[in-house]
Amino acid sequence: MLRSIPRSFASISKPSAFAGLRYKHTLPALPYAYEALEPHISGEIMKIHHSKHHQTYINALNAAEEKLGSAYQANDVNDEIAIQSAIKFNGGGHLNHTLFWENLAPKSSGGGEKPTGELLKEIEKTWGSLDNFIQKFNAQTAAVQGSGWGWLGYNKEFKRLEIATTANQDPLKATTGLIPLLGIDVWEHAYYLQYKNVRPDYLKAIWEVINWKTVADRFNKSL
Repeated sequence: MLRSIPRSFASISKPSAFAGLRYKHTLPALPYAYEALEPHISGEIMKIHHSKHHQTYINALNAAEEKLGSAYQANDVNDEIAIQSAIKFNGGGHLNHTLFWENLAPKSSGGGEKPTGELLKEIEKTWGSLDNFIQKFNAQTAAVQGSGWGWLGYNKEFKRLEIATTANQDPLKATTGLIPLLGIDVWEHAYYLQYKNVRPDYLKAIWEVINWKTVADRFNKSL
């Protein structure tokens, strides 16, 4: 579960506002074993991705928030601004990966089972069919230059599903306003050990372990 700083900067005074309010972020446990997604995602990739890469984002986020707290207590606006890029990058990495793990499930737990209900109706209404959606999603996500993410998001203002991509670790909601329903990591560390530089093969395989139940839950909550 994500934990964040309970902030209300407008209603509290410096310099003691940050003291005692901050909780450190921790690595969420996976609800399945590292090797549970094989052969579609190898256990080696999952172990490195979760225990090394995600943990690194968390460590850096905690460090950045410590610095932000010190800058805030010192009333140093320059330092507060300078730290924001580290919080965006590492905070995005934490948010994105936490959602990503929940988007996956082994076959024995429903991974790869097609969506149903209102979510499927909305996908069919927007793209004609689930297959058409996946084709368009994969094409846009494969085309991400460098590192980034592919997303299925919900536009609350226009009440519609949208495919989007973000660069690096930019979090979807904070940077686009879309509510993230499904995110697929296309940084090389997510697939290179198994799929080398053939990102489209990884994108084709990952749908075999997508947990559409969690996607549907987020969709229903976003309405």
